Amino acid sequence: MADLRYPIGKFEWIPPENEAQMAKRRVHYIDVLAKAPNDLRAAVQGLNEQQLDTPYRPEGWTVRQVVHHVPDSHMNAYVRFKLALTEENPTIRPYKEGEWAKLPDSKATPIEVSLQLLAALHARWVDLVRLLQPSDFARTLFHPERGEMTLDQLLAMYAWHSAHHITHVTSLRERSGWNQRVAAR
Repeated sequence: MADLRYPIGKFEWIPPENEAQMAKRRVHYIDVLAKAPNDLRAAVQGLNEQQLDTPYRPEGWTVRQVVHHVPDSHMNAYVRFKLALTEENPTIRPYKEGEWAKLPDSKATPIEVSLQLLAALHARWVDLVRLLQPSDFARTLFHPERGEMTLDQLLAMYAWHSAHHITHVTSLRERSGWNQRVAAR
């Protein structure tokens, strides 16, 4: 059985051999971020309330919590990008994502609010990264848990993060047989 916690594997940064290779990767990562809001929306389309409240794995977050987590996380990423672009190697502040997922808004807020938030946020973020120069992606920030990171690494990590959580939902749908029928609302 695959690792339900990491259905696409853990994030791993493999440095590119040259700038041309990194440029190709950037295009891919930006495309992933551009598509992520629609992909997440498609992943949850037709799910009913019971299905939204189903954990994607034993002792894992519910689909609803995952949907709310992605924009929470990506808002932090967007701010981190802006900090790295405007400050010299800023130290960013981690946050307790597991605790954020337990806050009452993660149960009470309709997922549509987070889907719209993610779409708007990614529109701004993708516009920003598409306008950057290659040298901008070499800018750094300091993550207290991960050490110094370039914006290239951060871009790769959040492209992975998008696919990681979307796959949590799509793999649960597949395992549960929810793809064979449209769930009643």
